[in-house]
Amino acid sequence: MEKQSQAIAILDRIKQGEKFGKLAREFSIDSGSAKRDGNLGYFGRGKMVKEFENAAFSLEVGKISEPIKTQHGYHIIKRLS
Repeated sequence: MEKQSQAIAILDRIKQGEKFGKLAREFSIDSGSAKRDGNLGYFGRGKMVKEFENAAFSLEVGKISEPIKTQHGYHIIKRLS
């Protein structure tokens, strides 16, 4: 997502019960992960930009982040494992 306001609106939709994967398919600007319901697969430290990595590794399993800004846009992260 390119805009913070869009990220906040999508997070609100998730909080209202819409599926993370459905919204990732619809709104992600990363066409590769969008096809996989937003799934980036497993990654270790040092593979993602700092802001994204810090947010991802600080989340508890099953939790969803607030919008995170990086040089690639805004991200909503759901930690699966």
